[in-house]
Amino acid sequence: MVGPPGSGKTMMARRVGGILPPLVFDEALEVTSIHSVAGLLGAGHGLISERPFRAPHHTISDVALVGGGQNPRPGEISLAHHGVLFLDEMAEFNRSVLEVLRQPLEEGCVRIARALRTVSFPARFMLIGAMNPCPCGYHGDQLRPCRCSPMQIARYSSRISGPLRDRMDLTVAVAALPARELSGSAGGETSAVVRGRVVAARGRQLSRDGMLNARLQGRELRARTHLDADARRMFDLALTRLAFTARGHDRVLRVARTIADLDQSNAVRAEHLGEALQFRGE
Repeated sequence: MVGPPGSGKTMMARRVGGILPPLVFDEALEVTSIHSVAGLLGAGHGLISERPFRAPHHTISDVALVGGGQNPRPGEISLAHHGVLFLDEMAEFNRSVLEVLRQPLEEGCVRIARALRTVSFPARFMLIGAMNPCPCGYHGDQLRPCRCSPMQIARYSSRISGPLRDRMDLTVAVAALPARELSGSAGGETSAVVRGRVVAARGRQLSRDGMLNARLQGRELRARTHLDADARRMFDLALTRLAFTARGHDRVLRVARTIADLDQSNAVRAEHLGEALQFRGE
């Protein structure tokens, strides 16, 4: 999520857990085991029933993030297994720390090699990052002027490397709300209503493919993502003009398939694909 200070990025990230389905027994057992190995559970503590939400500070080291030590212990990415890893002020994290996320995001685990042994910890988490659009935070804001030069904005944006950006499914521009809208009556849907749609969409995926869309890879993903004629033409044009990598190609398909599932549609239509394509840029 990219937006100015005070636009609600952190608040929205902390609400994501409320729209995710509850942990099933096997997931709760895995999460509890990881936290137990990390020494975070007291004696007699029962199974963890809520999805983890981890929000490390931007000063964290790469070892604390992925795990390690002389006697390897799980890091933040494993403690976020089956839950959410939130990186607030993502551009402020050390570049080397962010880069170690690339392999776990692809494989869903992290392997830590030491002289005497190699340890593997699960790390299948939802990564959510939040950052300002520029150093001062107000680039593109309609009310407050930006004081940054184009070079400063480009340098700030480049703190998130191309390979890491390529592994992110959604880039969402978050605009600041005017104060008069904040003082109005609450509107929109509750988390419970949104969670109902999420659970229904996940149920469609499991009944159709035996797994969630996030697990579909390569040929299997393409075989199960049926684009209608308009969507196919749109996708062919996008591939020509936007020069996607192979990973970007698959991630667009996966997001479009998920949007269609949320819309209770068997086919991926042009509107589903168009929304997925919009999420690939800033």
